[in-house]
Amino acid sequence: MTRALILGGTSDASLLAAEIARAGIDAIYSYGGRTRAPADQPLPTRIGGFGGVSGLADYIRRENITHVIDATHPFAAGMSRNAVAACAETGAPLIALERAPWTRTTGDNWIETHDVNAAVAALPDAPTNVFLAIGRQHIAPFASKPQHAYTLRFVDPPEAPLPFAADVIVSRGPFTLQGELEMLRARAIAWIVARNSGGDGARAKIDAARMLGLPVIMISRPQLPGRLRVESVAEIMQWLGHRTCLGA
Repeated sequence: MTRALILGGTSDASLLAAEIARAGIDAIYSYGGRTRAPADQPLPTRIGGFGGVSGLADYIRRENITHVIDATHPFAAGMSRNAVAACAETGAPLIALERAPWTRTTGDNWIETHDVNAAVAALPDAPTNVFLAIGRQHIAPFASKPQHAYTLRFVDPPEAPLPFAADVIVSRGPFTLQGELEMLRARAIAWIVARNSGGDGARAKIDAARMLGLPVIMISRPQLPGRLRVESVAEIMQWLGHRTCLGA
């Protein structure tokens, strides 16, 4: 009997959960717990961490998990590394549902960096308006350049004081190209800092930056251990041994 564990929290994971539920596959959806009001899922859901590699391995054994699907955010490197190690320890098969990264196209003005600290260093010294589209857990290093006027966008209002003065937008994507153009113009944004998350839900700000001629400091994805990786829900369903008719 198949019993899958989805490590979720992304729009791709939600699409997968819906397809698995339609197929009648026994599965559990796991949220990391960063969002206060996560979207409802059509599967039994758990929220919170596992307690590292050993905690995840214990959970896989205790719940008789036969397949693990890592559908976390491409920058959730800690969880992804724990999944590789826990599956190696328990023998549970692992697959990653990982959207393709964005690629530079004609008209893009990207400064590609390997991590957040390098992104901070790439910002100019002269005060300017900066849109940080990187998630609240990664903003602290930007306190070293407090001269800038920062705009942040979070799914939930911040619970603790921010490490620097900033204007916070509370909103949940996906975002439209027109909406992003209006936001960037209204706030006179001159620089954008983004993680290369890929996918369509967060792409509009990248397309808007190209149209407005804005520089984008693009943070590359973290390096992860080797693992089986696919880019579509259909491929996950095939891996689980089920056919899928998405959109039917």
